[in-house]
Amino acid sequence: MPRILVPMMLALLPVGLWAQEPVKPQPNATELAKASQNPVANMNSVPVQFNFTTGGGLGARTFSLINVQPVLPLAINEKWNLVSRTVVPIASIPLPGGERTTGIGDIQEQIFLSPANSGKVVWGVGPVLSFPTATNRVLETGQFAAGPTFVVLTMPGSWVIGAVGNNVWRIGGSDSTTAISALFVQPFINYNLKRGWAISTSPSITANWAAASGQQWTVPLGIGVSKITMIGKQPINLLVQYYNNVVRPDASGAYMVRMAFTLLYPRS
Repeated sequence: MPRILVPMMLALLPVGLWAQEPVKPQPNATELAKASQNPVANMNSVPVQFNFTTGGGLGARTFSLINVQPVLPLAINEKWNLVSRTVVPIASIPLPGGERTTGIGDIQEQIFLSPANSGKVVWGVGPVLSFPTATNRVLETGQFAAGPTFVVLTMPGSWVIGAVGNNVWRIGGSDSTTAISALFVQPFINYNLKRGWAISTSPSITANWAAASGQQWTVPLGIGVSKITMIGKQPINLLVQYYNNVVRPDASGAYMVRMAFTLLYPRS
């Protein structure tokens, strides 16, 4: 798999805030579900996402990617919040001969400036930074990269609909690897049912601008379900989705299963 594709395969998940004393009534399952689907919600969260891709150029082999994405919203003042999302990708890549290599990829830091009290449309904008933290040669770019990031969404009734995205370019580091120039856009549509259940889709659409013509885009289509539940007193969001990469580079996989759990820390 080309090295430049690995840092692009990052996915995004929602946010939350640590419970404080005195303890007050917790949000119900539907309220927690909608908050967990809002990337700039005023709630700390620790999402862990597992992506398994196979078929297509991978054949019977499987590329796996774990994204650990702790999210922390900080109040600047009564009008504005600063939401920090750190994305740590851990990839397991199949190699010729049946071997595999595993390691951490380039870590991203996404920062959103968002109104503390939004209207019908919730939004956030800011920078995204990528750091050369890869721990093996297949994953490494050796480059620092940066660019703009955004999120916009609306929550009419049972729906949570929006998109998050960014584009990063090389700003320094190694010039012996292909210069990073990558787009990431993740539209999301959630329809919330009773008791914390939701039907959802959130495809990770990517474009590697440094790749050859016809090999730049990855466009998945798919759907899944999520459920708010409790482990003891800890609220958690569980998710499973299936995607078919209807547009993809020749060397990449055709099918993906995504599973995730998110630890939620709602404001009391």
